[in-house]
Amino acid sequence: MHKSSPQRISIVIPVYAAERTLPTLIEEIVPLTKPQTSPAGNAFVVSEVLLVHDCGPDRSDLTLESLTATFPFSQAIWLSRNYGQHAATMAGMASATGDWVVTMDEDGQQNPADIGNMLDYAMASSLQLVYAQPTNPPPHGWLRNFFSRVAKEISSRLLGNRTIGRFNSFRLISGEIARTLAAYCGNGVYLDVGLFWITGRIGHCPIRLRNELDRPSGYSYLKLLGHFWNLILTTGTRPLRLITIMGSFSIVFAMMIATFVLYQKFTNQIPVQGWASTVTVVAFFSGCILTALGVIAEYMAVTMGIVMGKPLYVVSSQPTRPAPRR
Repeated sequence: MHKSSPQRISIVIPVYAAERTLPTLIEEIVPLTKPQTSPAGNAFVVSEVLLVHDCGPDRSDLTLESLTATFPFSQAIWLSRNYGQHAATMAGMASATGDWVVTMDEDGQQNPADIGNMLDYAMASSLQLVYAQPTNPPPHGWLRNFFSRVAKEISSRLLGNRTIGRFNSFRLISGEIARTLAAYCGNGVYLDVGLFWITGRIGHCPIRLRNELDRPSGYSYLKLLGHFWNLILTTGTRPLRLITIMGSFSIVFAMMIATFVLYQKFTNQIPVQGWASTVTVVAFFSGCILTALGVIAEYMAVTMGIVMGKPLYVVSSQPTRPAPRR
């Protein structure tokens, strides 16, 4: 692609509860819909903004209708129900037509002005995927930030991929990569895991996060825990291998206990109490077995969702309105 030809960028924004924040964010994007030059001299233009309505609790549907009527570069995609942020992002990626696809949140933390810097990182090193790398703590509060760091560290070490701990919802993705992933990624697959499957060159661009606009967080700690668990299940088979290792250590541990008990019995050093040690050992290994079966069952559930053809999302021709309040 010639450098003189502006890079066309599609912005995908999953919309859940954005009736108060989205208009401000769109206003910030408006200047980028005219041909721009990045700090490193790369020409680009935002050719479209895809607003994916994920059926949240507020009247974001009315906001989307107003914005798409006002700004011709914006387009609403209506999902039939709430599918979650990653599925909504996939739906937008499937409809994107740009050379690059930028995904970003609705809450205003991420500044559209940083898109030019992310494009420079991609062009300079021929990258296919660029993640924003915040240089300041996310404005979520210390408790959520702490658990987020712990979860990313655990997933990075457990899954053997340090890049996993540096993912971010503010991404610049090659258009071909984004559309291919949206077309073939099965239900239940974590978005960033799918990107790692098909992306060879990944980079990180330093940015500074802003405070959230007038909007409460759409994620509870339970939902965040669900995202973390889905990440673990869809990344690979290493957790299953860890269960195998745990089982092997359990067998060795059991043999050591048996050897010790037999030694105590035949040397008559101390009397061996039967029921206490039996109950303890049985309870311990029963817990190991149940834990292993539980994780295997989770893997089977993910596999069944893919094999049975459960759709990742369904696009509707009309917005799904929230139920009227009584």
